[in-house]
Amino acid sequence: MTAAGAWHDRILTEFFDRNAADNPDETAIVAWSGETGTLTRHSYAQLAAMADQIALGLYAIGIRKGDIVSFQLHNCPEFLAIVIACIRIGAVTHPIMPILRHRELTFMLRLTESRVLIVPARFRGFDHAALAVDVAAAVPTLRHVFAIGGDGKASFANHFLDTSWGARFDRAEIFAAERPGPNDVMQLIFTSGTTGEPKGVMHTANTLFANVIPFAGMLALTKDDVGFSPTPIAHQLGYLFGVLTPLILGGTVVLQDVWQADIAAELTAQENVTYCMGATPFLNDLANYEMIDRIDTSRLRYFISGGAAIPSALVRRAQARIGCKVISIWGMTEVGAVTAVRPDDPDTKTCETDGTALAHSAVRIVDPAGNDMPRGEAGRLLTRGSSQFVGYFRRPELYSVEKDGWFDTGDLARMDADGYIRITGRSKDIIIRGGENIPVVEIESLLYEHPAVQVAAIVAMPDPRLGERACAFVQMKPDTNLTIEQMRDFLRARGVAPAYMPERLVLIDAMPMTPSGKIQKFVLRERAAALPS
Repeated sequence: MTAAGAWHDRILTEFFDRNAADNPDETAIVAWSGETGTLTRHSYAQLAAMADQIALGLYAIGIRKGDIVSFQLHNCPEFLAIVIACIRIGAVTHPIMPILRHRELTFMLRLTESRVLIVPARFRGFDHAALAVDVAAAVPTLRHVFAIGGDGKASFANHFLDTSWGARFDRAEIFAAERPGPNDVMQLIFTSGTTGEPKGVMHTANTLFANVIPFAGMLALTKDDVGFSPTPIAHQLGYLFGVLTPLILGGTVVLQDVWQADIAAELTAQENVTYCMGATPFLNDLANYEMIDRIDTSRLRYFISGGAAIPSALVRRAQARIGCKVISIWGMTEVGAVTAVRPDDPDTKTCETDGTALAHSAVRIVDPAGNDMPRGEAGRLLTRGSSQFVGYFRRPELYSVEKDGWFDTGDLARMDADGYIRITGRSKDIIIRGGENIPVVEIESLLYEHPAVQVAAIVAMPDPRLGERACAFVQMKPDTNLTIEQMRDFLRARGVAPAYMPERLVLIDAMPMTPSGKIQKFVLRERAAALPS
């Protein structure tokens, strides 16, 4: 990988230190707090100083090279400073989604044997500091809990921003001694657990930068670009493009901690945002924001969206209403962003596909036996390449690859004649009605074209005769309604075969979502199975 130019053999601080030295007064972070309704700014010099203080504070409590630093934080400046600080002393960053609670935290922290956990004192009305104390009582190794915005000895500011660390420690000597290598584990991030117990995915600087550097190059991003991350940066999409990309480029990132479409639109205009990253629900909300046509988003060139297949109707609506190119990507925690739509791709590719493989990555569509499928036919999606993770933490038996290193993603897809893929579903989400596979993603995409549909998801429900039938769960737009007859008439008018029609319609107030914005179809399958026949 190094010989091929895929791995750069550099660590994060090499990029960051150059940018901080060259442009110390340039803005690194603009952070919107929905909790306080305030906007704060940090220059590269301020971010560097904060990161150094945190690094020495971690060193003071015994954190050394290879140790895991766990932090459950929303989108805030301290998040980026902690990432840089960990690299300073060779520690492994372990970001945790803020929405997770006692069960998930206890599982992760017991498995990792973390000794330190950093949380907000409160976020969105929830007492994270109290939760952290409860979790520490259940995790024997967890001896240090610090709360941002809290009081007393456990206060983040009281410990990490103590200016005496510089007098007590020789930072240059410590940073040199603990400096990690590009193939050391840099990040431990758990999968979202949509189908079962989450797994700890391990990445190095080489595997992470093999993803973000060519991606930034494809979009021609520079230090003059302003990124916007409303998606959680504790999730891989946000981490790659809301943390690593701006720090590598030396540009500015705008953070939003609590999603609100109106605030997002205003920040995009006010801060001259040029690229944004967010899961499908964020794109959907922004495209449907009633005031978006009155907001100046003229500098916004790209909206990078992934995490789930993006309905083609949503891509068209978003590009028309927001006025930017939607860069659909396919990826996963284990491999980052593998395929992407190109900036100069025609609308047929932009709206109807999930892109083609990025540099130093490859994808294949195979049948159950591992044979390549003909172009245009759906099968298992395999991938391999420079951004592939290096294992599951303490569960090596779960990391298996097929012949020649191909990794089974668990997704189903088809590939067109030009090598562009389209995700057709998850292998666990497939619906087989009377022996025939239903093209779930295609039918969902058609439902998104209905003027009353906000979000749609189709899952299997058991049937004693046919094995399975299709059940459509739909979240409606305000002041609208939909009957199953209207839904079926709508699909029939678009040429959908009778066998592919959903045979049940359930209207719900909100879709069950993972913290990263994916629809939890296993929850919907459970609801469908419990419906009266």
